[in-house]
Amino acid sequence: MSADTLHVAALVAYDGTDYAGFQVQNNASTIQGSLELALSKITGSLYRLAGSGRTDSGVHARGQVVTVSVPWKHPIENLQRAWNAHLPSSIVVQKIAAAPENFHPRFSAKSRTYRYFIEWEQREEYNSLPSYSPLSDRYALFVPKSLDVQAMQDAAKLLIGTQDFATFGHPPHGVNTVRTIRKAEFQCVNTDLHPLQNSQRNRCVFTIVANAFLRQMVRNLTGSLLEVGRRHWSLEKFHCAIETRDRRLSAPPAPPNGLFLEYVEYPDYPNLFS
Repeated sequence: MSADTLHVAALVAYDGTDYAGFQVQNNASTIQGSLELALSKITGSLYRLAGSGRTDSGVHARGQVVTVSVPWKHPIENLQRAWNAHLPSSIVVQKIAAAPENFHPRFSAKSRTYRYFIEWEQREEYNSLPSYSPLSDRYALFVPKSLDVQAMQDAAKLLIGTQDFATFGHPPHGVNTVRTIRKAEFQCVNTDLHPLQNSQRNRCVFTIVANAFLRQMVRNLTGSLLEVGRRHWSLEKFHCAIETRDRRLSAPPAPPNGLFLEYVEYPDYPNLFS
């Protein structure tokens, strides 16, 4: 790397609604492609960046981490300002820092935290009346029926530890489907005063932390946990789905709009963005 080349790490947030996922694709708008295009307008050349996670189409992030090496002689804060000036309003570089040359946003990560937001109305039967809430449905899944949150929490406890999660996703590389989940829990949230909250709804958040995830693993797990919450699945059926390691036994994935990549942990680089 030349003296004028800067290896940077950036903390990025985005609304993924209108993007075909993080990873760059031909003939599709992606988060990575948008970040690289904006950077090329500053540097005059296209530089490939790496990300901590390849979020799916429609998935959001508050804690995506990316790295890229670019020619830059000015203060690093100026790069952040210029980068944001060329990005669409749905993407923002929240923090930027010079990164060690051996730092990689995916391979250096020790854990990742995802959150899935769910809203529902406290009723047993489906109501055909419109329930769309334009200020919140972009960032949360609406379920038009009561959910048993305690049952979902009981099922989520079964995920803790090192297990084979082949039922809930495919590995992004190789064949290893064993992952270690450190945390999986549901929390009810009181957001009555929040502008995105529909006052007629209840809201809960599913938080899951693991060393790594399979493709669509969080959405498949959430979809299956929702089947428990709807009382369509028993706790025993959910446990059986884990144990059999059969993709056919997963419920359909939960929609992407409720999912956020929240945080990526780098204990070997504790002061990366401080």
